[in-house]
Amino acid sequence: MEKSVPIEHHENSSHEKAIIPSPSDESTHSLDLVEYEKRNRAFNRRLDLRILPLCCWVYLLNFLDRGNIGNSKVLNSETGDDLLQQTGMTADDYAITVTLFSLAYALFEVPSNYVMKHWVRPSLWLAFLLFAWGALTIGTAGVHNYATVVTLRFFIGVFEAGFFPGIVYFITVWYRYNERAVRIACVVGFCNLAGAFGGAIAYGVGHINGKGGLQGFRWLFIIEGIITLLSALLLLFFLPDYPARAKWLNPSDKQFAEDRLKERGGGYLRNHASKREVRETFISPRMLCHYIAYVADVVPQGSFTFFTPTIVKGLGYTSIHAQLLTVPPWCVGFCVAISLSYSADRFNARGLHIAIASIAGATGWLAAGLLPHDAYVSRYGCLCLAACGAFPVAPSMTNWVACNTPSLLTIPFAIALNNSCAGIGQIIAQWIWKAGEADRGYPTGNFTCAACGYFVAAMALGLRWHYGRMNKNGVPDAGGNPRVWAY
Repeated sequence: MEKSVPIEHHENSSHEKAIIPSPSDESTHSLDLVEYEKRNRAFNRRLDLRILPLCCWVYLLNFLDRGNIGNSKVLNSETGDDLLQQTGMTADDYAITVTLFSLAYALFEVPSNYVMKHWVRPSLWLAFLLFAWGALTIGTAGVHNYATVVTLRFFIGVFEAGFFPGIVYFITVWYRYNERAVRIACVVGFCNLAGAFGGAIAYGVGHINGKGGLQGFRWLFIIEGIITLLSALLLLFFLPDYPARAKWLNPSDKQFAEDRLKERGGGYLRNHASKREVRETFISPRMLCHYIAYVADVVPQGSFTFFTPTIVKGLGYTSIHAQLLTVPPWCVGFCVAISLSYSADRFNARGLHIAIASIAGATGWLAAGLLPHDAYVSRYGCLCLAACGAFPVAPSMTNWVACNTPSLLTIPFAIALNNSCAGIGQIIAQWIWKAGEADRGYPTGNFTCAACGYFVAAMALGLRWHYGRMNKNGVPDAGGNPRVWAY
């Protein structure tokens, strides 16, 4: 009988070992590995068709509802019908509003992922979050004062907080470590498309300002909120939770789906992590480097999310045309995100890819800050170059954290904690685009984003070197198990 060897897996996993051929017979082994990978690719195609479109769609909605306040801030401002003028808000009030929204993100991501991992299945929990913030988005259409706006946006942040880390954890339940980044990129890439669609939708809605007695920004919240509410049903009825619960998989496919994830972590593990594993996930120096780098990366991300219409309007365009001109930078970011993430996974070189893209994006911000404020065409081109940085590297940064957690049991917490840092980065972003600097081309915002991009590049190269050293020295994980660290 042919010998077999187990694929690397965590000792606390309740699954049986996955079996692949032993290398005792090299030709047979090579043939069986080819068949194994062939089956794996075919299985991934099935997953991609069933899972990815739904995840991409709902995350697009997540980002639409997150960024629509940026559109509403300047929409129809020439006629006095934008959000700020209709509610009596100042620029500082707006910054405080989105700051509290981001604070909710930072506080509630880890608890949300804990609930989903231990108590509520993904389809039910994610559908609940989607429905809740969709209802609050519709409610925002009725605001008339600053207090109502800030309260509603905070609670939208509470419910949106757990959505992206929940989706990323869901992807780790279904895909292998070297297959995740491009899938995460597909999902994250749709936030780039959301930025594009958001600008296009706002452009269209701006032309129905006053219809039915409602300002354009109110129609924006109503339309996007209704779409979000209805989409919650798609998650509830069509999102498969775990391989073992997937009715469209036969028993052999279910076993294959679980077994293939034991290499370098993944899958659904019920076991609880030890105190040491949790402690190292939260505060070990190398994990803190990941989290700090993500804070820096989210500063330009947040700038795009909340201030792209403001930035483009500062290039000399009207508020409605500024909405339309936000589309090309987001589309550039989408294309770069997919290409970069595929290449990073394909060559197992996440740190290098992150560094290169971050340098390109930072250079775009730096050039925009150095150019004269009235060099509109050149500064718009710099904005498109800046779009090649923050968003495109986010999928690889997120997957890098998932691949290198101190314990396979703490993957969902590392993902959520990493993404909680997005809240801190967004808070920084909301205070660097100063209204008083509009006639100077927003130098504080541009130079801060440039510095953050170069910092991310330096951190990525440092972590890449560090993981190479860890592999060379055979450093085990927090549970004492052998690991191959991704770099």
